[in-house]
Amino acid sequence: MATAKKTKITNKNESSLAVVHLENPQPVSIAPIASSYNEKIRPILDAVENLRRLNIAKEGIQLPSIVVVGDQSSGKSSVLESLAGISLPRGQGICTRVPLVMRLQNHPLPDPELVLEFNGKTVSTDEENVSDAINTATDELAGNAKGISNTPLTLVVKKNGVPDLTMVDLPGITRVPVHGQPENIYDQIKDIIMEYIKPEESIILNVLSATVDFTTCESIRMSQTVDKTGLRTLAVVTKADKSPEGLLEKVTADDVNIGLGYVCVRNRIGDESYEEARMEEERLFESHPMLSKIDKSIVGVPVLAQRLVQVQGMIISKTLPEIIKKINEKLTYNLSELDKLPVNLTSVADAMSAFMHIIGLSKESLRKILLRGEFDEYPDEKNMHCTARLVDLLDSYSNDLKSCFEKDITKDFLMDEIMELEEAKWIEVKAVSHMPIGFVHNVWSYLETVVSSVLNRHCENYYQLQVSTRRAGQSLISKMKESSIKHVLVVVEMEKLTDYTCNPEFITDYKKLIVQQDDFVKAVLDPKSSNVNLEGVGKIDVGHLRQYSSVLNQAFDLKVRMITYGRIVQKRLIDSIAMHLMLSINNLVNKDLEKEIIHDLMSPRGGGIERLLDESPSIAGKRDKLNRSVKVLRESKETVGNLMDKIGSYGD
Repeated sequence: MATAKKTKITNKNESSLAVVHLENPQPVSIAPIASSYNEKIRPILDAVENLRRLNIAKEGIQLPSIVVVGDQSSGKSSVLESLAGISLPRGQGICTRVPLVMRLQNHPLPDPELVLEFNGKTVSTDEENVSDAINTATDELAGNAKGISNTPLTLVVKKNGVPDLTMVDLPGITRVPVHGQPENIYDQIKDIIMEYIKPEESIILNVLSATVDFTTCESIRMSQTVDKTGLRTLAVVTKADKSPEGLLEKVTADDVNIGLGYVCVRNRIGDESYEEARMEEERLFESHPMLSKIDKSIVGVPVLAQRLVQVQGMIISKTLPEIIKKINEKLTYNLSELDKLPVNLTSVADAMSAFMHIIGLSKESLRKILLRGEFDEYPDEKNMHCTARLVDLLDSYSNDLKSCFEKDITKDFLMDEIMELEEAKWIEVKAVSHMPIGFVHNVWSYLETVVSSVLNRHCENYYQLQVSTRRAGQSLISKMKESSIKHVLVVVEMEKLTDYTCNPEFITDYKKLIVQQDDFVKAVLDPKSSNVNLEGVGKIDVGHLRQYSSVLNQAFDLKVRMITYGRIVQKRLIDSIAMHLMLSINNLVNKDLEKEIIHDLMSPRGGGIERLLDESPSIAGKRDKLNRSVKVLRESKETVGNLMDKIGSYGD
């Protein structure tokens, strides 16, 4: 019997690929693509994976990743199968419907260990059933139809001979939805891909089919939008055996700017074992007339594995210092935010002390913005510059009042006085009586928003007190508004019933107008005159007054008195209401508000001072969120610290 001969197929950059009996084509040794870097890479990958499991991305800290993208049917799944040595789901349409995080770990185990992690669950499987297990998990995450989901699924593969790699496989790019897929399937896939490849920490593994023009590949277009220089893009070219013509020129010309270079591979075909596939791949690139011309440093799955391990080590080494820095910064910030939160009140004495402190701060803020015109607490909030806004409201009221008193003063001049001399003044005040009431409404509505804003700001950490102060503030404002309206009605009623003033301006203004009486009457009686310019009043048409020559002097005197007195009334309606409001605001700030809040808090619906012991939902939620974040960051810091210690020991 002939002695069996052995042939060892090797690659200068790799360890042994396979040992094969020539009489028996089945491999007797497996370790096809295990990297020599595994001993040092494993702790780093374990640390990064631990950070990923801690969900540190939620803290705004991106982790380095190798993201696998490619057009549909580009051979993406076949590449991953070749690297992992296991079968992934196959079929028509999109096979990868969720981000699949593949953790490959080289382990000298007698039997491979495969585990799926998703939705907080861990499911063990094996090589024979892993494809079905992935499909089942995918259906749970993305539904039983053909839709996709952005919820990741993790597959851990512990197997002898695989490279230590962590990659994220994303859905293949398709533009045309098939039956059962949403019309916007392309946009959904694009959004997922862009989310994963956009971070600077991501290395993009672009899977391209040798059978297509690289410049037309959608995956190339997407990666170029986030990596214009190509410095973090590596391309793997599949199906080299199906389209060998011009492949050398494609990968050397690099028309699509692949900064990390190309690796050409031949994936498993039909029922080939992975070891047989590697042997066929090596023969192909050794003996094919065209493919053999491609440099051996950029062909073969083993070379791809080594390149990925090197790239992975490079990106982790590059980003690790920044990750450490971001973890420390975020941890410091969160601890600072925790310190800013109010201490949980544990006794009635604490609650009373906190209550008095808050009321004191609220009153001082209101004194500043309502009485003293100090806006340092609200420098950029113009609406809270209250003394200025109150002046604006008063000016607007004054202008409206003046306009109403002097509206059309020259139109039908003296006619009201001639027809109803006795009632002219009463009619004038009645016409503007609604304006003071409207002004008071506007002022108190504005003050309600201001008081509410100040109280909410100082009580934001104490939910129960916030409710009580808001209720008390609204109740007090309502009472004071009602009181102001009553005051205004009294003032208006007094003006209606009284035509008295001791203001010396009345006589002064009256004389300025009455001295023009004779000239005015002469002009009216002059047939040639059609209008008269009356100083202090304006230009007046007088033709319609000639028929009333007998009462012109009386009417003119009454009109002058009414104009002059009306201006005095106008000032009184402004000054008296303004002074009333200022007194009311002073009372509100200095005594009424505190009394109203205490009354509400101590009432049955207020629940008493003990209610302050109940922390507000927003503060409790914020405290819980910060505590959880601090826990994650501390664990992450410990993980990275241990990793740095190990890296430091490599040089010993």
